Amino acid sequence: MRRLRTITGWQPSDQISLEIKTVSADSDPYALRIANQVAEWLRTAGIDSNVTPMSNEELLRQVLLKHEFDLFVARTPLRIKRPGALYSLLHSKFAPASGWQNPFGYANLNVDGLLKTQRTVSGKRRQKAISQLQQTVATNQPFTPIALADDIRAVRSDRYTNWRRRDLHSSLSYLAVERVDADERDESAPTPPEELGVVMNDTRLTTNLNPLSVEFRCSDDLTELLYDSLGYSPDPKTVAPWLANSWKFSKDSSKLLATVEIPANVTWHDGTPLTAEDVAFTYAFLSDTTLGSGIEDDTDDDTTAVPVPRFHGRSDRVSTVRVIDPQTLEFRFGECHPQAAKRAFTVPILPKHIWNHRTNPSSIGGIEVGTATEALVTKNIPPIGSGPLMFAKNDPQRSVSFDTFDDHFLTHTDKPELPDELANGPAFDRLAVRAVGSDVAAVEMVASGEADVTGTAVGAGKVPRIGRKSVLDLIVDRSTSLYMVGYNVRQSPLTNARIRNTIAQLIDKRYLIEDVLDGYAQPAVSPLTGTEWLPAGLKWNGTDPVTPFLGTDGELNVQKAQEAFQAAGYQFDDGKLVRK
Repeated sequence: MRRLRTITGWQPSDQISLEIKTVSADSDPYALRIANQVAEWLRTAGIDSNVTPMSNEELLRQVLLKHEFDLFVARTPLRIKRPGALYSLLHSKFAPASGWQNPFGYANLNVDGLLKTQRTVSGKRRQKAISQLQQTVATNQPFTPIALADDIRAVRSDRYTNWRRRDLHSSLSYLAVERVDADERDESAPTPPEELGVVMNDTRLTTNLNPLSVEFRCSDDLTELLYDSLGYSPDPKTVAPWLANSWKFSKDSSKLLATVEIPANVTWHDGTPLTAEDVAFTYAFLSDTTLGSGIEDDTDDDTTAVPVPRFHGRSDRVSTVRVIDPQTLEFRFGECHPQAAKRAFTVPILPKHIWNHRTNPSSIGGIEVGTATEALVTKNIPPIGSGPLMFAKNDPQRSVSFDTFDDHFLTHTDKPELPDELANGPAFDRLAVRAVGSDVAAVEMVASGEADVTGTAVGAGKVPRIGRKSVLDLIVDRSTSLYMVGYNVRQSPLTNARIRNTIAQLIDKRYLIEDVLDGYAQPAVSPLTGTEWLPAGLKWNGTDPVTPFLGTDGELNVQKAQEAFQAAGYQFDDGKLVRK
């Protein structure tokens, strides 16, 4: 047949080719290894596949902002513990948006309806909608959940303790650490500033402190301590007041309202008073960083609003915010349940006098990344917030330091509703962050006393090294965030749900957990794996119940894989999966 094709000049169909984008090995201990293994399974099945590693910010820029990818392997910023988080991740209205708002371009009207239902009802109706939603998504596979990976960190407890009381994946955990032997010091002797040392294998925090920037912010990012929000989440089910004194919900013509009270005498880090005007400005700004002026669309004469991608899924619940007086606001929400509405209170409050000057169109380093404003691309150094930490200094690519903000409400206001370890304020005077190039270097810095904790998680391969150091404690936060293979469903052949489902069956999650993550992970079938919301039909029982691996112990059964692709309507030419 090959000779006949040569004689007649007939060329075979093009082989399907898929590129997998991910981060470099120095940036993530597992992502590149997962991507390489997935690529190997794809090639074995007849798909031309290659892996392109890049920096964290470049991957997020290409995937979340420009949507230039076939597949990507990445770890989500936060573990998804609430069904409400699936709304922005999967609703079709977010398909053109930037950020973690539906980066896959997935559109399914049935899913849209279920997402709306779970946001507006409660009880058994909500539970049923959430179960149907997860079943549909697991079948359609806009992304393939791999595993909920554990966070492994090295800490030393000779200067600070209480590391195990809270999840270190949350920046608020740094406020919960306690000084060691603080009462035993000689009070007559001068007391040096107490410094908490954090070492990271990620340089982004040293060069960019913009809380709105998608590509520079990660899940355990300390910018959360620079900006207060009205509320915070002490656990997955609760949103409690933080900056706000209180909120009270009511109804007006079937519309959900909330009256929010903020304290008086609150200031920004530069001494400017923080008032209700700043809060109202923040929500208007998050919904459109042009503040109504828009950016011209090249396709027509219209202008386009530019929302903040990072918080769009939360801020879009708010219809309007009205200032009643300097300490009181009225929030009006779209159609949603009060519990879902409270999630809107967890966005960072921004100072109007700083951010209202950042509305002009802009690009990143002269590179166009789609519709953007200065607010989304500024480095924001020095940052001005109202949080418990304030900017001190930075050395780009090397370090950044933050001092405690003496005028923060934690230091002078009694908030009995806050846990004691948070209400007492920071136990340190300065938080110093050092950036290094590898997990090994991070662990060694903590062991040598140059830092107190590895601020970013290290790979499971470093557990023996930590165990051999008598001065170190091993901290493992179980299953903190999700590794996934994401598909760009905007382009062929990934527009076809059947081929995505078949590709998912080429991935042996159990093998990846054992061989790549060294057992420090929980296999995932849904983003809500490990929560009370996971239906019985999606529980792991030694294999994926929806997309079981087409092989054994990491070895793909080529015949079964070919049969699955053929059943999905595809064909093979000399062992290569080809387009019709």
